[in-house]
Amino acid sequence: MSERVVLAYSGGLDTSVAIPYLAERTGGEVVAVAVDVGQGGEDLEAIRKRALACGAAEAVVVDAREEFAADFCVPALQANALYMDRYPLLSALSRPLIVKHLVAAAERFGGTAVAHGCTGKGNDQVRFEAGLSALNPGLKVIAPARDFAWTRDKAIEYAESRGLPIDVSSKSPYSIDQNLWGRAVETGFLEDIWNGPVEDVYDYTADPAVQRDPDEVVITFRSGVPVALDGRELTPFQLIDELNRRAGAQGVGRIDMVEDRLVGIKSREVYEAPAAIALITAHMELENVTVERDLARFKRGVDQRWGELVYDGLWFSPLKHALDAFIAESQKHVSGDIRMTLHGGRAVVTGRRSDSSLYSHSLATYDTGDTFDQSLARGFVELFSLPSKMSAARDRRTRD
Repeated sequence: MSERVVLAYSGGLDTSVAIPYLAERTGGEVVAVAVDVGQGGEDLEAIRKRALACGAAEAVVVDAREEFAADFCVPALQANALYMDRYPLLSALSRPLIVKHLVAAAERFGGTAVAHGCTGKGNDQVRFEAGLSALNPGLKVIAPARDFAWTRDKAIEYAESRGLPIDVSSKSPYSIDQNLWGRAVETGFLEDIWNGPVEDVYDYTADPAVQRDPDEVVITFRSGVPVALDGRELTPFQLIDELNRRAGAQGVGRIDMVEDRLVGIKSREVYEAPAAIALITAHMELENVTVERDLARFKRGVDQRWGELVYDGLWFSPLKHALDAFIAESQKHVSGDIRMTLHGGRAVVTGRRSDSSLYSHSLATYDTGDTFDQSLARGFVELFSLPSKMSAARDRRTRD
């Protein structure tokens, strides 16, 4: 039986050229797998037909938008996942989902190898290959751009020489990756970190400096899962999709940062994540209302480590699975409504309510009706301060 290579297929130049190239190099057949994670653009049927026209033996297209939202975006939201406190992991979240479907296709079609279009400079090669190692370590990996020094110029020349049905005339100055959770832009003039981004960099968000009326939204959560927008029950995909439009129209979610890549270099990245930033902001505020203090303090460290693991491509790792269990337990009481104003590039919380709230007006108020017994505070402060008091006395004795 000849080798069968399962290719992560986007429908663009590089992966379209990879179909005949891999067939020639391996002497086998190529199975193209395209996964829709809400990236927009062409419909799945057009992508499937292009893969077959480029020589694929089989072409599989998967509408994974609902799966991506429910099983990947929602866990990231519950973890308040922001790598380096800013990046909501939009590309990192899609890779393990794609890997899952690549492995399924390999099992279905008898694939012996998996190919991806990642370079040796980025994080995605690790995310793909670490995921493949966890789900099916027997699969070989082929990475033409990394392993065979496959450049865009070579790809264009190859496509033209074989008359492949793809447009090679246009070239964006940027490298772009996008999905339901956001959009990532890099390269071109952005590689000079002194250069500010211009408006044509952006697509998911409107210019926040343009005057417009604010948009008020109420987001409902149940056990940390967003379930309704302004009282309308929606699936996670539907809710994120609508909030992308509404928050994006207000310029919410623009991020310009220099990021620590897993491979050891620093990279300038421009992100747009309107729904992600709005939802994480809302979710964090609801946790402030419903999660007990020590649990909340500990969870902040768990959230950071969870985000680092996902960024590093370890979605399927034992530690990440263990942290998932902790986060799930922490979300039991994270239910309620958050009211936000979307305006001028910001998502600002203006109201919160929850049947699971730990906030007590009678304890917090300084007005009539205060039930907090302030006479207890004196002894509490003395006991709380005692270790520091004893340590300071010891230091004074040993200094003299």
